[in-house]
Amino acid sequence: MQVLTGLRRLWFSLVRLGFRLLYHELAWTYDGVAWLVSRGRWWTWGEQALPRLRGERVLELAHGTGHLLVTMHRAGLRPVGVDLSPQMGRLAQRRLGRAGCAVPLVRAQAQALPFPSASFDSIVATFPTDFIVDPCTLDEVARLLRPQGRLVVVIGARFTGRGVLSRLLEGLYRITGQREPLAEDLEERFHQAGLTVWTETETVWESTVVLLVARPR
Repeated sequence: MQVLTGLRRLWFSLVRLGFRLLYHELAWTYDGVAWLVSRGRWWTWGEQALPRLRGERVLELAHGTGHLLVTMHRAGLRPVGVDLSPQMGRLAQRRLGRAGCAVPLVRAQAQALPFPSASFDSIVATFPTDFIVDPCTLDEVARLLRPQGRLVVVIGARFTGRGVLSRLLEGLYRITGQREPLAEDLEERFHQAGLTVWTETETVWESTVVLLVARPR
């Protein structure tokens, strides 16, 4: 039993290292990997957040390579992007430049955001790691949202098709821990931050997208 526990810990340490490299030193591979593991649906999954946003001024936490920022700008919103990874910042800046979108990008931690209180109508994150349910992050979200604002988080998507590739990808998500809950005490964490949270789903082709939506209490 101890051997199995040790191997499990080693495996997930390697998984965490792989994700860190993917978001930093290997950020240039991120779009390709995302496309492969989603069968090309990654950005469509992320865009399911858009109808749930409120207002025009939107903060995206962990903006990655900038796809959603471009989409929001073209939809007439006024997005701002935040990311801790300098590699992702450079990739997003290039994408925004090619698209002709003037969107401010800020390098910062989600747990300590450099904006005045009540600065945003909505805050969005797509496929974030567990930083999104860090109590410090949730406190910052509650501080930055305006009274009628929304936090919208695309936490994942599940393939519902019966094809071999869909089953293989679902197996990959499971063995890398992507089917584990973000936190066992999720609702309590939001409550402590002064937020009411609920879950919504959206069907996209042969998949179901799962979103967390929260608002100030």
